[in-house]
Amino acid sequence: MAGDVDEELRRDHSPAAIRARLGRPVGNRNISDAVLGGIDGCVTTFAVVAGVVGAGVSSIVAVVLGFANLIADGFSMAVSNYESCKAQQEFAAAIERVEHEHIDKIPEGEQEEIRQIFSQKGFKGDVLEQIVTTISRDRRLWVDTMLMEEHGVMQRGLSPMRAAITTFAAFLFVGAMPLAPFLFTALATRQQFLLSTVIAAVMFFMIGMLKSLVFAMPVLMSGLRTLLTGSAAAALAYLTGYLLREAFGIGLG
Repeated sequence: MAGDVDEELRRDHSPAAIRARLGRPVGNRNISDAVLGGIDGCVTTFAVVAGVVGAGVSSIVAVVLGFANLIADGFSMAVSNYESCKAQQEFAAAIERVEHEHIDKIPEGEQEEIRQIFSQKGFKGDVLEQIVTTISRDRRLWVDTMLMEEHGVMQRGLSPMRAAITTFAAFLFVGAMPLAPFLFTALATRQQFLLSTVIAAVMFFMIGMLKSLVFAMPVLMSGLRTLLTGSAAAALAYLTGYLLREAFGIGLG
């Protein structure tokens, strides 16, 4: 078994495999957007469902409020994610302009920054000077290095529109799942809620598993952790609805 793993690792770290992997666009950002949108969508709609059922209100109210929140909150979240990514882009662009200006006006000072950055990484002597010369020979590489090493800014894989669309799509798709049982009017409200609970739990667990597979985390633990997070939000919503019903008698059913 260990031999198989070692052989697979060797194949993944061959020059051709490494070159292909490094050449691929960065996708973790979109996966993070999908996970965030999916979790928030499921929490949002199932919390509405739990609150309505806890209050004893008609199931049609759960459908109306659920879909209204699904569209409004999904759009709001997508816009927020877009603006966040856009702000990151603008921040990186502003720093990039400054670095270009500094390279034009004081190239020796910028070279010294490169020298000290890589000196702190343990390089010295002729090797350090070769690194400084190689980086400062390529302006694009020079600026990118300063962005990452001096400012901690990374521009690769950042697309505000793609982030917004991914978030919105995941929010709508996953968030609609707990509402589906309430479209079957032949079922009693208790049956609808039970089925919705099962669906929501499955969604939470699957999202957690997806996150674990992408980011190399323990599958079962990640799934259970996400499930517990969603369950806690739903329980709070149900309890709130129940307390309001008892306090003010707002239930209709």
